Amino acid sequence: MNPAEDAKGTDAERPRKLGLCLLCGLPGAGKSTFARVLGHWLRQERGWAVGVLSYDDLLPDEFLDSAGEQPPTSQWKMFRQELLKYLECFLMALINGCQMSAPSNKTEAMWEDFITCLKDQDLIISAALEAQPFYLLAKTAVSRPLVLVLDDNFYYQSMRYEVYQLARKYSLGFCQLFLDCPLETCLQRNGQRPQAVPTEIIRLMGRKIERPNPEKNAWEHNSLIIGSPAHSSEANLEVADLLLTALENPVKYVEDNIEQKETDRIICSANIFHKADQTLRRIVSETMKEAKDEQVLPNNLKLLAEELNKLKAEILEDLRQGKLCFQQTTGISDVISFFCNEKDNIVQKYFSKQHQH
Repeated sequence: MNPAEDAKGTDAERPRKLGLCLLCGLPGAGKSTFARVLGHWLRQERGWAVGVLSYDDLLPDEFLDSAGEQPPTSQWKMFRQELLKYLECFLMALINGCQMSAPSNKTEAMWEDFITCLKDQDLIISAALEAQPFYLLAKTAVSRPLVLVLDDNFYYQSMRYEVYQLARKYSLGFCQLFLDCPLETCLQRNGQRPQAVPTEIIRLMGRKIERPNPEKNAWEHNSLIIGSPAHSSEANLEVADLLLTALENPVKYVEDNIEQKETDRIICSANIFHKADQTLRRIVSETMKEAKDEQVLPNNLKLLAEELNKLKAEILEDLRQGKLCFQQTTGISDVISFFCNEKDNIVQKYFSKQHQH
């Protein structure tokens, strides 16, 4: 029996194998090319079903501005979370053996691109219905081991952890492939693209990118760093072994996993810190604009800015060191409330000075 025939099997013979694989690295590292080659190889040599989901292809054109630049961080994060919601719809259909319907709240263009992506890879087929369209799972998707490859930069650990949480929720296989490519090579390749990413963004990513770190994060133990050339037969076999290990050892959700809860807490704290930083910056900016409108004297404006920024820095440092602890459910509302109370006391002092003049 050849490997392809052995891999196909039937549902009666073995449990269903289903996994998520993150393909990460800098823009221009060769991720999309690698994903296409890997997908073809796995289908032909292993007989697996493969779905490659490229974030670049699924991002609607209206999310890009006239200069071809990416949207603000907050909008970009919303897009990523929405895409994960679509992926979860597909996973639920696979796991429950039922049809897939569109979620209630969706970006129409992005959902259509997602559906087209699955159809083009023979994973779903359309089923006509008068009012609400729905989709049936294709035979390819339900009769073979299925690997869904998510192709994106994933340069922050927190971005990858969101996908891991999805794998854990549904007890799926999970692994990561990091394409290690020199920055200058990435910049050169990017410059040859019709819609290039701004050079400064790639350089910034290069400084900030967080490689998989299995020694620090237990959930990243199924990770592989691939150097150039990435398309050799040896690389394919090494990746296939990693994928098979992930498929045969799905992530188990343990309610009282202390290590996992600690990881969740760290990720949550990082997200709260980022949100707090962005929000406090905005409040300081709005407060300074209000002070200018009130015609506060230039010297007092400078002193006001120094006090507000000092207050902001102190609160963020306390938050970073864990001196301010807030639950994920309350988010940053308590932090903002505390800052605004202190801010009002400072502002009142300078506005009072203005009226005295």
